[in-house]
Amino acid sequence: MRPGHDFIGVGVGAMVFDEQGRVFLAKRGPKARNEAGLWEFPGGMVDFGERLADAVVREFQEEYGMAVEVVGLLGVSDHLLPEEGQHWVSPSFVALHRGGVPEIKEPEKCTEIGWFRLAELPDGLTKASVDTLAAYKANRPA
Repeated sequence: MRPGHDFIGVGVGAMVFDEQGRVFLAKRGPKARNEAGLWEFPGGMVDFGERLADAVVREFQEEYGMAVEVVGLLGVSDHLLPEEGQHWVSPSFVALHRGGVPEIKEPEKCTEIGWFRLAELPDGLTKASVDTLAAYKANRPA
């Protein structure tokens, strides 16, 4: 039984900001679970019994060697990918970079990383990342 395929999976993601106000993005590699080749606000699958924010912290440490602090929930994406036969529920968070120089620790799942200004995000975001960005813009003070 595979999460997201045989039953609804739960995956978290976060918009992680640095001290310059840039946001961290990763480009999904050929062995990514879905949406390969697209840019994302990273995250990952939630383990059984794990709190959502703890999953964010764990995933950033495991995949990029980064320490992050989760500061708020943005929203939840109905991450439906019928062309890939997948269904995920994806809560997204805002987090702050607190340490570590980001590096790709799983090169088969991620091919590029970088810090971007919100006005200069690359084309080709994952569905959950598009939803996350919309939630962030809707909740940001004018």
